[in-house]
Amino acid sequence: MRRALVRQVTEVRDAPLCPELRLRVAPEPLAPWEATERLEGSVQPPPFWAHAWPGGLALARLVLDGPELVQGLRVLDFASGCGVSAIAAARAGASEVLATELDLFALAAVAENAELNGVCVASSSSDVIDTDAGWDVVLVGDVFYEDELSRRIERWLRVLHARGAQIRIGDPGRSFLPMKSLSCVATYAVAPVPAWDSVLDRPARIWTFGASAPAR
Repeated sequence: MRRALVRQVTEVRDAPLCPELRLRVAPEPLAPWEATERLEGSVQPPPFWAHAWPGGLALARLVLDGPELVQGLRVLDFASGCGVSAIAAARAGASEVLATELDLFALAAVAENAELNGVCVASSSSDVIDTDAGWDVVLVGDVFYEDELSRRIERWLRVLHARGAQIRIGDPGRSFLPMKSLSCVATYAVAPVPAWDSVLDRPARIWTFGASAPAR
């Protein structure tokens, strides 16, 4: 039923910045939000899965342009949203891709979008923060919007980075992104959607831990 609702409240469009991918998205959040609450009969989280956020798009573009980052490797796409970066990783040749989301409607959207693009993406609704399943690459898009959650995610990512995982964070520079401890490795122009995007005047950037690399 959740996948059917995703199909009903979205329309298929080329992904911004990644026209080789297609996504089910909604022009604004209110209609899909109301639809999820009617279906579940309870208060639901905002339908972040019905929009392609700038950080996720930047991660997808990075992976598609540089498939060697993920080829033959196990990839975690944390807080996957619509699944665009997970789909890009699968398209680029990752051996396994796991998309995680607490929202079951988001996982339904990931499944719909993966099928739309002809790739296989596994999914989980478990909270994977502070866990480590041996992922080689961890993609993290658009999650640094709350102080306490951001601190928890940063600590976890530092542990994964210290044991050798490649960490790539997609974010336009939200308030709780720990920019002082990160290096920008790529910059992309993504046209904002005012009905969705609170950050309207900054490009999407890719960040990682460690030595700085030239932005592009």
